[in-house]
Amino acid sequence: MKMLLTVEFPHEPFNTLVKSGKCGEVIGRILDTIKPEAAYFTEQDGTRAGLFVIDVKAPSDVPAFAEPFFLTFQANCKFRILMSPEDLRNAGLEELGKKWRD
Repeated sequence: MKMLLTVEFPHEPFNTLVKSGKCGEVIGRILDTIKPEAAYFTEQDGTRAGLFVIDVKAPSDVPAFAEPFFLTFQANCKFRILMSPEDLRNAGLEELGKKWRD
């Protein structure tokens, strides 16, 4: 299942890793491990953030995606299910609309 993994990096230890020149290497190692379909970096709520499209095959895979960020950066991780247009077409919205209309 495709999911959006949002990672919020606290200023520390991120700042220390940037100053030591190790941040790029650490992030590269994590990305090589989790193999996201897409990866973007941005600001979110005043802190550094990463957005990663990942393929989660089973709920038990979630720690393998989150722990590298938890353990290395003390980061917050949020997982959201993603739907393609085809997924949305297959969701049965018409039937749900009929079932739940006023």
